[in-house]
Amino acid sequence: MADTAPLIILGTGLAGYNLARELRKLDTQREMILISRDDGCSYSKPMLSTGFAKDKTAEALVMKVAASMADQLGAQILTHTHVTAIDPTQRRVEHAGGWLAYSDLVLACGASPRQLPGVDRLQDKILSINDLQDYARFREALGAQQRVVIIGAGLIGCEFANDLLAAGLDIHVVAPDTQIMSGLIPAPVATAVQQALEAQGVTFHLGRSVVGMQAYSKGLQLTLDNGDQLQADQGLSAIGLQPNTELATAAGLACKRGIGVDRYLRTSDPHVYALGDCAEVHGLNLMYVMPLMAAARALAKTLAGEPSRLSYGPMPVIIKTPACPLVVSPPLTATSGAWQVESLEGGLRALFRDSEGQLHGYALTGHTISEKLQLNRQLPDWLE
Repeated sequence: MADTAPLIILGTGLAGYNLARELRKLDTQREMILISRDDGCSYSKPMLSTGFAKDKTAEALVMKVAASMADQLGAQILTHTHVTAIDPTQRRVEHAGGWLAYSDLVLACGASPRQLPGVDRLQDKILSINDLQDYARFREALGAQQRVVIIGAGLIGCEFANDLLAAGLDIHVVAPDTQIMSGLIPAPVATAVQQALEAQGVTFHLGRSVVGMQAYSKGLQLTLDNGDQLQADQGLSAIGLQPNTELATAAGLACKRGIGVDRYLRTSDPHVYALGDCAEVHGLNLMYVMPLMAAARALAKTLAGEPSRLSYGPMPVIIKTPACPLVVSPPLTATSGAWQVESLEGGLRALFRDSEGQLHGYALTGHTISEKLQLNRQLPDWLE
């Protein structure tokens, strides 16, 4: 019976929908059910950190509603459905309506924002943005207010700082790190991006931790570890994401940082797969769009009967900070090495080389981003 059951995909984000699209290119007949905890609307997640400057509502970011996606994919889409358990032995998943059998199951359940301790006491005064519903909730909470404090100065925090600033808001960024995007880019590049954002009006409070948070009728007050107090109308938490592994762990599937999968995106159970932000592929948990798209193409072939081993070529990440255009290829393939930073007319070029001179990564700002294609040809594959 299990072999004649449908393919079930848990999640209708970029991972789930892109896998379904890729599979339909190869197999138009296989029965497919997608299960979504939300309304199942199709949208581009990267647009979440560019929508405020464009004054886009959550509805305006929707590309297709679930019913249209179901028609396009020739699939059943269950919306507002919470899967509570996976039974790999019987090949079935449980939700409020009972059990659903599957032939194969794909976990595309993404990641959730890490939560600040005590943030639940502040109601909507500090929110995170990781999906379309979060975006809508933040816009509603923000209303006509003007001052926003962002906690976290990583990639997402900096993108939202630039976007909210461009929307005309007063932006403060607080982080314990002494530089922005720590661990992703070298200090001189971080300084250049920070200075560009500061020149346009962002105020940074780096090297500072939040030790107290208090909501009041007109906004929010943060107490920093040096005793300073910072008032804002609205807070945005951007302290990172945690892969959603709870269902997989409870089902006995192997998990570390994410749901462990092999090069075929197969978990420790032969009929359960995972991709996207929730998956750890051969030790790599890459929460970027390009690895997700590569995984969707490979897994679609496997599910269509042509086992396809996943490979990652160089995959530069375009950081959405228009104040200082930035593209980064993290040096994931290096066990040791150092950044070499050059200041050129129109931007910085930072190259990460090992002791033998092999290029493993780069960070380019301004006009130097035009060099990315040439540099990509010199990089080793992330996953051969």
